Amino acid sequence: MKQVSVIALAIFAVLLFQSHGSAQDEARAVWQVNNFDLNVTVRQAERDLSSVAVLKARNVGNASATTFTFRINPKATVRTVEVSGANANFRTVTETRGNLQRVTVTLPSAAGPGATLNLSVSYSLPVETNTGLTSISPIGTQFLPGSFWYPSPNTPFTVRGADTAPFRLVVNLPNVVSSGVESESGGARVYVQELNGQPFFVQGDWDKVEGTGDNKSITALVPKGAGPDERKQAEQLVALAAQARSYFSGMFGAAPAVPLRLVAARRGAGFSDGGTVLLESAAFRRSKIDSSTARQIAEALARVWIGGQTAVRGEGSGVLRDGLVRFLAIQFIEKQFGRDAATAEILRGRLAYAPIAKRDGPLAMTTPLDDTYFNSVPNKGSLIWRLVDRRMGHDAFMASVRSALVAGKENGLWLSALRKELAQKGGDGVKALLDYQLDSVTDLDLMIGLPQQRGAEWVSALRNDGSTDVFVNATATTDRGEQLSVDVNVPAKNFGEAVFKTNAKVVKAEIDPDKLYPQTDYSNDVMPRARPVADALAEATRLLGAQDFAKAESVARETIALAPRLQEARIILARAVLAQNKTDEAEKLFRSALDEVLPTPSTLAWGAIGLGEVSLKRGQAAEAAKRFNEAVRAEAEYSTSLTARASRISAESGSAPPIDESARNFVKQLDQTITSGKKVELESRIVSGELVRFIGGIIGSQPEIWQTKVLRTEAVDSNLVAVDVSINAKELGQERAGTAVLLLARMGDGWKLAGIELFEVR
Repeated sequence: MKQVSVIALAIFAVLLFQSHGSAQDEARAVWQVNNFDLNVTVRQAERDLSSVAVLKARNVGNASATTFTFRINPKATVRTVEVSGANANFRTVTETRGNLQRVTVTLPSAAGPGATLNLSVSYSLPVETNTGLTSISPIGTQFLPGSFWYPSPNTPFTVRGADTAPFRLVVNLPNVVSSGVESESGGARVYVQELNGQPFFVQGDWDKVEGTGDNKSITALVPKGAGPDERKQAEQLVALAAQARSYFSGMFGAAPAVPLRLVAARRGAGFSDGGTVLLESAAFRRSKIDSSTARQIAEALARVWIGGQTAVRGEGSGVLRDGLVRFLAIQFIEKQFGRDAATAEILRGRLAYAPIAKRDGPLAMTTPLDDTYFNSVPNKGSLIWRLVDRRMGHDAFMASVRSALVAGKENGLWLSALRKELAQKGGDGVKALLDYQLDSVTDLDLMIGLPQQRGAEWVSALRNDGSTDVFVNATATTDRGEQLSVDVNVPAKNFGEAVFKTNAKVVKAEIDPDKLYPQTDYSNDVMPRARPVADALAEATRLLGAQDFAKAESVARETIALAPRLQEARIILARAVLAQNKTDEAEKLFRSALDEVLPTPSTLAWGAIGLGEVSLKRGQAAEAAKRFNEAVRAEAEYSTSLTARASRISAESGSAPPIDESARNFVKQLDQTITSGKKVELESRIVSGELVRFIGGIIGSQPEIWQTKVLRTEAVDSNLVAVDVSINAKELGQERAGTAVLLLARMGDGWKLAGIELFEVR
């Protein structure tokens, strides 16, 4: 059965990539949206969105169409559909791919190749529970494309990819942000996007930090009530966006005249489209620009050209939209922050890809419906474009990309067209490289043997277990620390050898030291063998958690020797050293990590926690509290937030912690409501659409006791307060205790519970 599946997959791949790579060459009818026009009304009380969406679409296939099919959220109710102003019949069925609703509209007459039509869809969409994709809330409403909140014939789950096009969006809410040029009409916000994009909008309450001079078109929307430090960080991020725009302008030509917006978002961070990027609110609170934020901004700016100015269409679109964009973002990071920062980004991508390498599908056929997509397509895709860049030379590679973008401005950039361009410029070697890397599963495994002396030379046997030839570098290290390098060609499923001309003793040999090639196994690339970086890091983490600090230190040092730019290993080393009371050494290690030109959010948080613990050991409680506060503001991950908040309260124990009395009174009332068991009363104290499962769980268990003590409060912004609490409860006869962090939202003159950020009640 497995053999049959492999054969079927191979046949499908051949058929797929024998196509001419353009919808115009397909023998069937193919609809492509050329413009979206959406008029949206959000009703807070009813918790629904109603909209009239007008799609201007063109049949880009080679056959006449008698129907038009679009997909939409399965909870949407389609009321009417009009084609060119006349009512049309339609039917709905469940779309199995992606759990969507498929709506097929009968056209009044056949639409031949090249025909256009205007399709008007009136529909409503209820929102029961707020998520990062859809939310209706008095403190922030948003609808992102991943929720399929508007009708579209194609989706990211199809091999052709989602429809993107210029759009006009009208929303009846104040303080709405989307992409494109903003205006107001009759109290509604209007956005007109001339680039190719997907309609979306986010509503919130922000302060604006605007660029100056040539950067006036770049705006950061920071949390309302942002202080001087947050505004300064916003200015730095605006400057970074301007630098990225300048970098890509030099690469692809003048930037499109589109406003750029950096938007603080409680949910949906990481999404970007048409020059607008949603960032974690913490990105504006951190002590310096972090690696995650820098990469997101760089990728968002690259997409202004790749996908925005020139639409990305067709099979394998993710390899361009996510893989090529990730490669270009790392190129910018290297230019802006240095080679070490870029090396660290590449390493993180490789470590993310390695666990799924053996079950990954052909990259050109992978869609977001595959569970490997987000580990594979951006990361492996970036490695592949890096390989092509090395093979062709950077200038030649970028010239080909520019040429393909220009050629695709009318009908879009297709992966097949770029492959053809690269093959013509790069020759058979580049064609073979792309054919293997994009159309096949990863089966490459490069191996090197122990170096053996042969006269005045040292030789290492090489093996290529993959189904493609590789042209790769091999290095040797002598007992005097000298580095020797040779380029070798190792045929598919065959052997080779690396010959190092030296009389000195070779003590180490490595194939593909830059790790250009995606592989199924990186552990046999070096002799004598070393533990794989991922395994070493996992072991160091385990030992630290088991409080075996001496061994954790040893393995962390081993990991750093393998991957000097791996910040996670450096933090583990510092924590293990501190746990052994080597305070001075630990301080140096933590400061060194924080001095990284582009630290990860986790490095910023653990570095601040580490320096706070050093200060506590020296009896400097105020300094410790300051450092723990930095870690809290970094909001890196659950574990750092939990540790930093508990440590901050402990460091502040000698003084009265700040507590908002109105928040404390609300929490007391919330306790009484929880033990009352009345669902309606509990819902009235919680922001609508939030904590739906929490409400159900509380009502179902009916706690006999629920006592909350407020330990500390802090303003997140002018309308949100985070409350550190301890909770003692008794549910179903079982006593429970622990800590939590409640997020309260100011609603008029009072508070409502908006979220539970941490919950450690056991």
